Amino acid sequence: VAVVAGRDKGLTGTVTKVDRKKGKVVVEGRNLVKKTVKRTEESPGGITTKEAPLHYSNVRLIDPKTGYPVRVAYRFLEDGTKVRVTVGSRASGSVVPRPEVLKVRRSPLPVADGPKDTASQAATRSTFQGFAASALPES
Repeated sequence: VAVVAGRDKGLTGTVTKVDRKKGKVVVEGRNLVKKTVKRTEESPGGITTKEAPLHYSNVRLIDPKTGYPVRVAYRFLEDGTKVRVTVGSRASGSVVPRPEVLKVRRSPLPVADGPKDTASQAATRSTFQGFAASALPES
């Protein structure tokens, strides 16, 4: 990705962590901040540098053909597969493949019934007999 805003504007890096709830990403070697660490038995303490998160709007993917930072949109190919496509003034319109890490993580969940699931026979059984069957007083 390329950083498009902030003090590291114009530099590139690799995303190492994503926080979807806060909308932030950590880019390797970018947005370094000084952090004071208290001395403990295993570490001497002092001032260390660490990578701080950036808001996702301040980073852009790099177009694989042109090398410029571009926006990404989702499109469907003729065979129906959903792909990421580069869009913008400097974009080539090429397909951006998904990283292998995301392909592994998107495996389907198991479909087996759990211990707290209602059986399909019990869910489809009709238990309502109608108002005539109930003991309503005649008036």
